[in-house]
Amino acid sequence: MNLFRLDASIRIDGSVSRGVADSVEAAWRGDQPHPAVLRRDLGAAPLPAGAWADAVTGGHLPAEQRTAPQTEALALAAELADEVLAADAYLLAVPLYNFGVPQHVKTWVDLLMTDPRLRPGSGQPLAGRPAALVVVRGGGYGPGTPREGWDHGTPWLRRIFGDVFGLDLHEVEAELTLAEVNPAMEALRGQAAQSLRDAHSTAQDHGRTLADRVRTPVG
Repeated sequence: MNLFRLDASIRIDGSVSRGVADSVEAAWRGDQPHPAVLRRDLGAAPLPAGAWADAVTGGHLPAEQRTAPQTEALALAAELADEVLAADAYLLAVPLYNFGVPQHVKTWVDLLMTDPRLRPGSGQPLAGRPAALVVVRGGGYGPGTPREGWDHGTPWLRRIFGDVFGLDLHEVEAELTLAEVNPAMEALRGQAAQSLRDAHSTAQDHGRTLADRVRTPVG
């Protein structure tokens, strides 16, 4: 049972997305003595921002005509794809930054899509594999809120992981995570605490679901 875990928060200590992802991982581990977890921490170790352009341009050239950066970028894309393809289940923890997907997550996805095995139209080698998607938002973006519709990250994540890669997504969401540190959000602290409790509970459920799905594949 191999779990691929992606973290994207630029915070290490006190990161809500990491904490909720820990609940998923703990439930996934269960009583496994030595579960395999492959980690890619984009927040602590971002990928080179220019690697995607080098991989795209290099991918259209014969190997002998590629520059050193193009060759390195294509090797990096293959390494990232190898990590994803080797997993049985996925834990993807992605905070909402500036109303969208973190730049380093977009770079990771873009590089994956330069690899021939994961390129759109490649046949979806990941289709049906279970994944927990942890989404954390500092504010509130639900129906009726002043910023309803401002979350441009979560729909994109669903499209990429669910539709493009074909993963069986199980979502965990926590909102209002800035309430504890933002005086203007003081009145929302009770809702924030409830949202976090609910997220950890759902995370545990999804962690067990991922483990059950790997032990007993669908189909």
